Amino acid sequence: MKKFLVLISMFFLSEMNAQIDPVKYPTYTDIDAALQSKETVYSMSFRDKGLFNLPAQISKLNSIFFLNLMGNNFEKIDEVLFTLKEMEILYLNENNIKYIPDEITAFQKLKTFSMNLNQLTFINPEFSKLQNLKAVHLEANNLNIFPPALTKISGLEEINLHSNQISSVSDVDQIKNLQFLNLSSNQINDLNDSEFPKKLKYLELQKNTITAIPESILNLKKLEFLNIGENKITKISPKIKNMKKLASLNLANNLLEKIPEEITQLKNLKTLILNGNPLKKDEVEHLRKKMPETQIYF
Repeated sequence: MKKFLVLISMFFLSEMNAQIDPVKYPTYTDIDAALQSKETVYSMSFRDKGLFNLPAQISKLNSIFFLNLMGNNFEKIDEVLFTLKEMEILYLNENNIKYIPDEITAFQKLKTFSMNLNQLTFINPEFSKLQNLKAVHLEANNLNIFPPALTKISGLEEINLHSNQISSVSDVDQIKNLQFLNLSSNQINDLNDSEFPKKLKYLELQKNTITAIPESILNLKKLEFLNIGENKITKISPKIKNMKKLASLNLANNLLEKIPEEITQLKNLKTLILNGNPLKKDEVEHLRKKMPETQIYF
């Protein structure tokens, strides 16, 4: 199930991949071929090779900036990996790694770090020293709090933590440049004490046990996408009208019996999902008449 859920965020990973020009930076899949190449090797993939350890010779390829190690049997991050000081994009998804060592600070040029489907229970505080990071994906691990190390990397733009065991979310507002945040499929029930960065555009909170949308979210004036479906929300505040840029709002499978009239003031709202709520059909039809430019699902 976790593996299936991670596919949801593959779109964003594909966007990162698109940054690599396959002509200018061909990706090698064989260590011997890479070592014998007359051209400088910048990109390598050992995806689904069944590896338990990295080949030691990889240290000779010190210009690598993209490395895909997905779908192997690593239980730790090999020390030889930290000799690759030019690393910018690193995928370690679908392994059995339990911790991130202090040596991670060797990757001072790292921009994208993806470690989905591993066995992390916490994030090493040293991770906060990677100040050039833009995107971090830690889906389907065993984290139970929002990693404090991430809150100290103010330049982060994208964080995906879905399918963990997170119940506590704090200091996210310190990540000033954050635009994409996925906290779906966790154990969050209260966000009243949580603040969010003002630049946030995309927020996923579905499949938690949240009972109300807090003011800290209602005041996110740049937010364009909010998915808070499959929670336990019983009412929506009239302050929903503050979210002027909202284009997509998913409230499916909650406990809503009424939608505030103020929602009709959201002129940029293109999609409103209300399926699975105990709403009266008359009320939904009223919204459809008031919001002809919005596709309402019920």
